[in-house]
Amino acid sequence: MEHVKALAIKGLMTFVGLFVVLTLGFNVSLLTVLAITVILGAVSYPLGDLKLYPKTTNMIATTADVGVAFLVVAVIGPMFGSNDVSSWMSAGLLAGIVLAVGEFFFHNYIGNKPLGDNKRLRTSYNH
Repeated sequence: MEHVKALAIKGLMTFVGLFVVLTLGFNVSLLTVLAITVILGAVSYPLGDLKLYPKTTNMIATTADVGVAFLVVAVIGPMFGSNDVSSWMSAGLLAGIVLAVGEFFFHNYIGNKPLGDNKRLRTSYNH
């Protein structure tokens, strides 16, 4: 149940951030924003939030999230719309920076939950 709650928070945060940047800033459709949100969550939650963050620091995990968001938007984005790669790269960088703010706080939230590798680490600290 904790994963569902965490994914819902992350999904909503990501969708809002991408909507502001991509839809309002670059005129990208809502369907494309939704698709990129799902792809980004499918990549960044298990790898970044559940594996990387518990083993590193919040700043390292947040920086990695900027890179992942940039790559997903810049590489996957053109498949959904315009092939103007430079626009998608600009959108990806801006989206990564905007999402990093939310990810920083999201990491603090999941750091207190028994999720992923954090579950193993929290269990070992409690014994």
